[in-house]
Amino acid sequence: MAALQWSEGLALDLPLMDETHEEFVALLAAVQEADDGALLPAWRALVAHTTGHFAREDAWMAATRFASGNCHSLQHKVVLQVMGEGTARAEAGEPAVLRHMASELAVWFPQHTQTMDAALALHLRRVGYDPASGTVHAPDALPAEPIHGCGGACSSDPAGAEAESRVAAAA
Repeated sequence: MAALQWSEGLALDLPLMDETHEEFVALLAAVQEADDGALLPAWRALVAHTTGHFAREDAWMAATRFASGNCHSLQHKVVLQVMGEGTARAEAGEPAVLRHMASELAVWFPQHTQTMDAALALHLRRVGYDPASGTVHAPDALPAEPIHGCGGACSSDPAGAEAESRVAAAA
């Protein structure tokens, strides 16, 4: 499979989120293009980035009334767990699993971005959330109750759920 490449189709009109996503795509491409000697270090760089990337989005959700167990955050947790299992397997002498996982992440990421992250970006814009400062400029627009789903994208994306299952199966 060809490496995932950044495109305007992945942009969500939220600069900090878009920059982070573009970095993810570049790090994933580095994993896919790495020779055997560079594979595990490239994977570790991707995992480190993804850990911070997901933590940042989870913090944005918490600051704007997403419930802690919402499906977007849960998907982040599952993907990080699977990526950690991939690291362990590569360290135990199975580096090929990382190539398979990278391929599956290249399928999963656009689906996640265009559904869950797009819904989050829309929500953040709606409440006037500034991701850089953590300020909510339209607090009256915050939901009265915590959002338990994904902000509207969970159940309507069977392709995204399928891709998440494939990433998990790669472990």
